[in-house]
Amino acid sequence: MEAMTVTIDNLTFDRVDYDAVADVLYLHKGDPSTAVDFDSTPEGHALRFNAAGEIVGITLVSPRHFLDRDGKLEITLPHHVNVDAGTLDQALVAA
Repeated sequence: MEAMTVTIDNLTFDRVDYDAVADVLYLHKGDPSTAVDFDSTPEGHALRFNAAGEIVGITLVSPRHFLDRDGKLEITLPHHVNVDAGTLDQALVAA
């Protein structure tokens, strides 16, 4: 089975884990222990950064809810990005 990846903007995450009960999608690039700093977005999602200040992880809160309601999920990375259902559908079904 091919490993699942999710690309948002210019970031490709190779660790994808969706908690369907809580509706939380965890995305990470490589080993999660590389995250040394954390921040939240105005939309309520969490960003994880490595020692160089690069985004290495994103926790998307209620992605299924937003995609069902709005047809997109908004996230600020630090610029505003709209994520469509096609980007996340495979990750949200894989749970």
